[in-house]
Amino acid sequence: MTQTTSAHHEDGTAPPAARFDAVVRAAVRQGLLGEGGPVAGFIDTEGVRASVGALHGAFAAAPGVLHTFAAKACSLIPVLRLLADCGMGCEVASPGELRLALEAGFAASRVVLDSPAKTREEIRLALALGVAVNADSLDELRRIDALRNPGTASVIGLRVNPQVGGGAIGPMSTATETSKFGVALRDPGARESVVGAFRERPWLTRLHAHVGSQGCPLELIAAGVARTYELAEEINATLGVRQVTSVDIGGGLPVNFADESVHPTYPDYVAALTAAAPGVFSGRYSLVTEFGRSLLAKNGFIGARVEYTKDAGGRRIALTHAGAQTATRTVLMPDAWPLRIGAFGPDGAPKAGPVLAQDIAGPCCFAGDVVAYGRELPELAEGDVVVLYDTGAYYFSTPWAYNSLPRPAVYGFRTVAGRNGTGQNRDGHDGEDDGVAVTFATVRDAQSMDAIAAESGLAHADALIEHEHSE
Repeated sequence: MTQTTSAHHEDGTAPPAARFDAVVRAAVRQGLLGEGGPVAGFIDTEGVRASVGALHGAFAAAPGVLHTFAAKACSLIPVLRLLADCGMGCEVASPGELRLALEAGFAASRVVLDSPAKTREEIRLALALGVAVNADSLDELRRIDALRNPGTASVIGLRVNPQVGGGAIGPMSTATETSKFGVALRDPGARESVVGAFRERPWLTRLHAHVGSQGCPLELIAAGVARTYELAEEINATLGVRQVTSVDIGGGLPVNFADESVHPTYPDYVAALTAAAPGVFSGRYSLVTEFGRSLLAKNGFIGARVEYTKDAGGRRIALTHAGAQTATRTVLMPDAWPLRIGAFGPDGAPKAGPVLAQDIAGPCCFAGDVVAYGRELPELAEGDVVVLYDTGAYYFSTPWAYNSLPRPAVYGFRTVAGRNGTGQNRDGHDGEDDGVAVTFATVRDAQSMDAIAAESGLAHADALIEHEHSE
């Protein structure tokens, strides 16, 4: 990473590299990273606001768009509340995510429930609240038939699988021939069944499709949206009434993990949709989007302390506190989810000097817990800090409880360059880092040992032990 500089944007915020360098140093100085906090996640609140602004700006010419944030991408209430404050709605896929969305302050009318395995109780609750529901199958529609009160305010949709194919990462592709999501449109008789389902249910007014995300090119995503739009037109023409009034086009904008640049952009996405299905933006249908990773990935990072270094078979290994428990996808699918790594000294300043090929390993007790292999970085040592960039979505927000490792603390931060004032940390102490004021706010406390024990059944410790009872 580059050294911290005093350069800044016209709005007073530092450029990404300089801003993050300053944040790492401030986090170390203020005790958020170090022996007492060996791993933590960080969210750039101003960056999040800028990303949401870019999304709204790209769709500005389209009337009636509800942009929802995919809660699974960062299921942290303070982050969700920030997004609600930015004008976003929320897409949820479980009872837990629905609870988080409501606690974060999203109005029920701006929440969309998606899931391929909704229980009757989930559906009943969503309909009572007025949350929009996208049925994932024709069987689910029949379940809704029995549960739906005619007075519900919920918009009901049906998810279809346009079967346009997969992208470079199979598990992230949801419009393949055999995807578990939606009604497969190209299967024999499926299209006719979908049209019939709308004919039988005048209250069914929305179509939904989501092609996939990381690894899916824009052209593939646009093709799936185009087929869904064509189906909406066919349903309305066949029924002779404008019954389908909205189309949920999902999310899925891929993220560039190779460097700091943002591409593809939201305007790129809109351009691809316009080319494939110009009618989508005609105003004939209200639109719903469900972006997640593209809004947050580059607005967050993980910082972790280097605990040890060692050599094995001619290879240098840095043992850190960021591994599979917080970078699960990268560890289990390293080729599909590579991350950029930054090297910082014990004082939080970027390291300089000759580079050395090093493996960056995590704390989990299995051999594959490595987040990066053979990365050329300045030589790491005990007490240094490594940074995993582009991890604002799906990483520290949804940790894996492997080895009963504690969930890491998460902090939001705001930086302002070139000001005389100072930032204030979580303890109320002021501090400024090389001309860049950094303010931290706690999003989630690090999980305590007591919480780990409680989560692991401490209250029922004797439940499986047979006791002898004397008469």
